[in-house]
Amino acid sequence: MQKIAIYPGSFDPVTNGHLDIVKRGLDIFDRIIVAILTNPGKAFLFTLEERLDMLHQSLQEIPNVEIDTFDGLLMDYAAQRNACGILRGLRAMSDFEYEFQMALMNRRLNREIQTVFLMTGLKWIYTSSSIIKQAAQFGGNIEGMVPPLVEEKLKQRYAQNTTAK
Repeated sequence: MQKIAIYPGSFDPVTNGHLDIVKRGLDIFDRIIVAILTNPGKAFLFTLEERLDMLHQSLQEIPNVEIDTFDGLLMDYAAQRNACGILRGLRAMSDFEYEFQMALMNRRLNREIQTVFLMTGLKWIYTSSSIIKQAAQFGGNIEGMVPPLVEEKLKQRYAQNTTAK
């Protein structure tokens, strides 16, 4: 039986840190489902369709990866997809408390599905979608922090926002 993990997130946008977690997660799991939680109550820079497209293009050469969306409880989705694990990346201690609380709640909801934390590669320790978006918004160089396609999309999006004012 295949060991399947769910790698949940908003991926607004996908970063090279996310891709690193997926690649290293495949050393542990046979298949990874990168799953975007649909959350209509949260404001995103990119639409769900745009995020799906960026993930598909960024992950197309990595085997055994599927991209999907879900709503509701992560553990319900994981059970529906026959996953045995939830894959999460940790950058710093600031991530740990929140992720630990979520892992404990998820364990309470379904003890059969384990949460696996991977420490972010040192190269990506300060990389987050929020910081990258902020840098891109003010014209900062984000080359190498996101896939080239995402870098271009960020430049386009912020150029649109500047000309719209």
